Amino acid sequence: MIYLKNIKLETIQDLRGALQTAIELEHATIPPYLTAMFTLYNTGNDEISNLIGSVVKEEMLHMSIACNVLNAIGGNPVINKPGFIPTYPGPLPGGVETGLIVPIAKFSKKLIKKVFMMIEEPETIIPIELMRVDAEKITIGKFYEKIKGQIDILETAANAVGKTIFTGDPSYQMTNNKWFPAQELFPITDKESAFRGIDLIVDQGEGTSTDPFVKESDLGTGEPEEPAHYYRFEEIYKGKRLVQNPDPAGEPKYSYSGAPIPYNTALIPNMTINPKMSDYPVNTVAYRNSKFFNYTYTNLLNSLHITFNGEPGKIDAAMGLMYSLRLYALKLLQTPDPNNPGFVAGPSYEYVTDDSLSLTEKAKLMETV
Repeated sequence: MIYLKNIKLETIQDLRGALQTAIELEHATIPPYLTAMFTLYNTGNDEISNLIGSVVKEEMLHMSIACNVLNAIGGNPVINKPGFIPTYPGPLPGGVETGLIVPIAKFSKKLIKKVFMMIEEPETIIPIELMRVDAEKITIGKFYEKIKGQIDILETAANAVGKTIFTGDPSYQMTNNKWFPAQELFPITDKESAFRGIDLIVDQGEGTSTDPFVKESDLGTGEPEEPAHYYRFEEIYKGKRLVQNPDPAGEPKYSYSGAPIPYNTALIPNMTINPKMSDYPVNTVAYRNSKFFNYTYTNLLNSLHITFNGEPGKIDAAMGLMYSLRLYALKLLQTPDPNNPGFVAGPSYEYVTDDSLSLTEKAKLMETV
């Protein structure tokens, strides 16, 4: 389980700051999950890849919900700054210094168990009363509970004098049924819709205290029930699907006794852990592809910033850049690491702007688009 620094939430500015942290936190999980998924491409591990991909998509949904809530209360999401990208390996945004260190690494069951499940671990898995949790630390679930509590306090106070904290421009709300179901991504216009969005983030990430599955009522009519992120990752680690006991009175109520999840390590590329663009000698293929990957990633963040600052229709351009990102990631994973014989290069998720590219690099980039 990871812990976040306890935060002061008293004013509308505090609340906006907490939601910006939530946006950065949701984003920070995506690069490590994406990298693990990229390393499973064409390795015969499609089911594991699809499970991780489903979590990535929901982390993008959660980031979008947090942006919509921040816009709804008159804030402005900031996504296109160098500090927005966390340093890997390192703690997640808002995390305590002694918390989990998150790497960029190839897929392995150890990575699932020691990192991904730790990120998504709910409080109810571990008996909290046996843990020494100091008052300066809170879990992600408690972090979102504090945000809900402060929304309630500030909105109640505003309503008492005939006002509201939901003063944001409704046209800034990003909803797009092509990428996210309407039941999951909807306009945030008041306390009720903000609470509904935050509850979905917590339920999909951790599950409820009594049920590891996210229900159809939360996902929308016709949407199949699915385990919350922690339990999806544990399915991968255990190698079996999570199923509910068909006998309502039977024990155990849930077990990892469903269909097996195949796992084949033979073709997974041996990617250098925590690669950096500066690791590669300039003029090598690894350096060029790393720079192009990071340039595309930076453009993706710029596109998301524009999307959540008044031009929600730009989400289509941002999603298009996701596909380009995958192209360069796969190129890196086919490129020998010039510093480490027997290893391949990998994505590093660094901030590279247009000014960082030479005319020759720009021409080369255009050839590969």
